[in-house]
Amino acid sequence: MSVPRNSYFLFMGIVNKVKRALRGEVDARTLALEAWRRSRAARERRRERASLESLSTIPVRLRMEFARMPAPEMLDYFRNRATPKFFPGCDALSQATSGLQRSLFPFETAQLLERAARITDEHCWSMLGYGEKYFGEQINWLNDPLSGAQWPLDYHTDVKLFRGDGSDARVLWEVNRLAHLVTLARAYTVTRDEKYAAEIFDQLASWREQNPLGRGVNWACAMEAALRAVNLLAVFELLRDSPQLSEETLSSFLQMFDQHGAHIRRNLEFSYISTSNHYLSDVVGLLWLGIMLPELEAADGWRVFGLRELLREMDKQVLPDGADSEASTGYHRLVLELFLYSFVLCHANGIEIGKQYWSKLRAMLDYVRAYLRPDGRAPLIGDTDSGQVLPLVRRSADDHAYVLALGAAVFNEPRFKFSTREVMPEELLWVLGEEGVRVFQSLAETGGDIGSQAFKDAGTYIMRDRDLYLLFNASGNGLLGRGSHGHNDALSLEVSACGTSFIVDPGTYVYSADLQERQLFRSVAYHSTVEVDNAEQNSTDPALPFVMGDEAHPQVLSWETGGERDTIIAAHNGYKRLAEGITHARKVQFVKRERLWIVEDSLSGTGEHLFRFRFHFAPDLETSVRAQGIVRACDKMTGAQLFVAALDLDVVPEFEPRFTSRDYGAKAASVSVCWTVRAATPCKFRWAIVPACADDDENERLCLIARYKDR
Repeated sequence: MSVPRNSYFLFMGIVNKVKRALRGEVDARTLALEAWRRSRAARERRRERASLESLSTIPVRLRMEFARMPAPEMLDYFRNRATPKFFPGCDALSQATSGLQRSLFPFETAQLLERAARITDEHCWSMLGYGEKYFGEQINWLNDPLSGAQWPLDYHTDVKLFRGDGSDARVLWEVNRLAHLVTLARAYTVTRDEKYAAEIFDQLASWREQNPLGRGVNWACAMEAALRAVNLLAVFELLRDSPQLSEETLSSFLQMFDQHGAHIRRNLEFSYISTSNHYLSDVVGLLWLGIMLPELEAADGWRVFGLRELLREMDKQVLPDGADSEASTGYHRLVLELFLYSFVLCHANGIEIGKQYWSKLRAMLDYVRAYLRPDGRAPLIGDTDSGQVLPLVRRSADDHAYVLALGAAVFNEPRFKFSTREVMPEELLWVLGEEGVRVFQSLAETGGDIGSQAFKDAGTYIMRDRDLYLLFNASGNGLLGRGSHGHNDALSLEVSACGTSFIVDPGTYVYSADLQERQLFRSVAYHSTVEVDNAEQNSTDPALPFVMGDEAHPQVLSWETGGERDTIIAAHNGYKRLAEGITHARKVQFVKRERLWIVEDSLSGTGEHLFRFRFHFAPDLETSVRAQGIVRACDKMTGAQLFVAALDLDVVPEFEPRFTSRDYGAKAASVSVCWTVRAATPCKFRWAIVPACADDDENERLCLIARYKDR
């Protein structure tokens, strides 16, 4: 590849920067392509910066036949157009959704209207795990709702996202995705009350005034512009027949969509080294804008590019076993929504998608079905920022069952009808319409017949038998070692039994708002695995919250499953970089007849080391140490118990204060039980994990532990 002489020094500087940023092996050709891409992007940013004022004043770019259309005729056209088609349940020309929402979801409808009233009358709405916030009589779209810090209107690439003042771009972005306007649009559909439509148009006007194109934090990430565009497309569709949609507001809407699409296209988050949910969101935004607004001059190009890249990213980002490649169940949900909703939209508009991609989508749903605990909640492996695509209903980070329900109707698949928590989610009606509801209701409920499953590409292994569930995590950092959403959780466990979640992953809590907390929640000390000499499995730097080394490389050595017993053996090399390197291997046996797990940790290497063996308990459990050092965790609501015992140690364990986060920004007090041992290597230690349901004989369960101690 030749580089123009006058760009040589810029190019070589970027090459060196790329080299410093790399984790994992990258071939020379990819390195050169990435350096060239960044050099070209830098030139494009300079051009964009220089022309920003003119870009922001360009009228909406319509195809010729629409550009010549008189404004009254244009308004009438958009009010009554029958194509393109949005989701069946969001059809402004149909009255079915309103009646079905009230009849199928009476309690949820009351909640919806209450939330809409709070947004309209008081500018209050819930945000992530922070609960309801008040956004002021005049909403300040650049004010951080947590710290009160005001974000500047600098050129978008100049905005510093990590400020060190307690502010969090992720939180402000959530506000500016404008999902609360979807709530208002749904309330309008149900009630036909024009106050909701008026509030939407007032807020959009203030948003546009405070967020000039390309300036400020709300334009700093193309993914955010894309997700905002997706939400606004739903709002636009639901308000098409409102009298509040005037010639002026229609023109404003169309210009806003045009600006968002053009900005995304100029600022794609693509890399030759790796792409993630960010670039996928970018292309989804372009695809949706291209499908839903064919009247725009650029729409055809956006649609073609968006569809092509969507399918390419499915090939790249979805592993053969159906898991998202970022080593995160939270981002698996987000990526699954991006694909699922986009496929539904394409299908509604006659856009063909190959069978192999529908098969991959089904595999993504199979993965969700497998990892959902018996209580219907998801283990929060790796990062989660509680992000949703088109949040028709606000869902906590560990609520994934509603996506499975959508999959049940899309694929007419009874296995996806997971009925433990929720008979039917509202999303079914709004995304798939009356027909989707009918299909779902006709499916037999077979969601409880899930057995043990292995997802070797993801590194996720699930041992199940009726109400017993253990998830074994042998995943790496994601994205071939370059992932930014993995945690130091190699060979960690989640355990649920008797309807109670006992041993859990701690979740994420926050990103940039508190770098110390960010570090804790992704640390080995917060996970149910082994810590050696106070070191992390993969190297980390608290100042770099989205960078993690790639030293551990977990590897599954053996996996066997059968009617009586499941066994997994895995190892990682994260501690080999110590002066006297250590390999940690963990074996877990699930003895189904006796309803227990035996965990065996083997530490091989040289020298004496400090080992900490931890199990991180869920919040709201009563924990204590019984005789012989047996740890008891009890769910006082159900009477279910879990006993954890060291089979080869007489060391009295300690309870360490911890936190667990089930939603971004929220955390609850919990504890880890920790056995601390200084020992020479090689060495081996075993643990018994024994559940006891409320009607079990407790002494009998404790006798099992004693028998295994003697083996």
